[in-house]
Amino acid sequence: MEIRLFESDSFDPHRNLAIEEALLGDGAIGPALFLWQNAHTVVIGHAQNAWKECRTALLEEEGGTLARRTTGGGAVYHDLGNLNFSFVMPKALYDVPRQLDVIRRAVRDFGIETENSGRNDIVILPGGEKFSGNAFRITRDAGLHHGTILMDVDMARLGRYLAPSKQKLEAKGVSSVRARVGNLKEHARGITIPALKDALWAAFAHEYGPANRLPWKEALDTGLIQRFEERNKSWEWNYGRTPRFDLALEARFPWGGIELLLSLKNARVQEVHCFSDANDPDLAKRVEAALIGAAFTPHALADRLLKSEKAEDRELGDWLQTQEM
Repeated sequence: MEIRLFESDSFDPHRNLAIEEALLGDGAIGPALFLWQNAHTVVIGHAQNAWKECRTALLEEEGGTLARRTTGGGAVYHDLGNLNFSFVMPKALYDVPRQLDVIRRAVRDFGIETENSGRNDIVILPGGEKFSGNAFRITRDAGLHHGTILMDVDMARLGRYLAPSKQKLEAKGVSSVRARVGNLKEHARGITIPALKDALWAAFAHEYGPANRLPWKEALDTGLIQRFEERNKSWEWNYGRTPRFDLALEARFPWGGIELLLSLKNARVQEVHCFSDANDPDLAKRVEAALIGAAFTPHALADRLLKSEKAEDRELGDWLQTQEM
């Protein structure tokens, strides 16, 4: 089994996310760690509504880029003070706590103690500032676990571009985006991106064994990367069409927020658009498929979801039963 290390030579989010996706296709080969950076970018989750999660006009006006990833979770801001990591693991080795320990070991080299928080964050102790948010995707043969490491991010821009719902902030018990996050440089003055990369390479090798540094242009299918990149740049992928709808329903659960836009005909659901920041990247499509054709009553909509094997779907169904329509 080959243990591999990759590093991007690009700051373009569409290119970097394409490299990552091609790497996931080869994930059964063996453990891999991919490090990359994006310049002046907001990255939204697979099932998020771009206009609700980001001040898109302001981002574009100030020369930034919007990108959509293939994993779930919420919107994040990237600049060159942030380092992104991607673990691509064969399914048999995919272990989120073990992978998070690689990040925590690397950061500990700079004297910073951390702990895992919730399902997808790492925070700095003792204050609890979040410096790493994580998201996930599983395929038939491999798993992707990627995330951010805030080293010296422009917090003013982060707060200016990201527009999370008021519900989301209230659910987390905070008053602003800025209050939830912190830069590692505030806790270790000597830390730099190159030093952090070296610490991550070493921590990964410590956990999985000696690894080979490989150029992605030689190790991966560049034609496939180009096709992914072109899709990633497209307006349809990042924004999609603005849906017409007759009813909007919105709620927040412990596992994430949901927005449902329903189009109706003859008292039945003709079209559904589901947006979510849940970590499950398949949740939105699953909900959309379940609700199409349902009678437009709380009981009928709920019944479609209460039959699901997924706890999140059933919880959404329970909530729908309580709505007045």
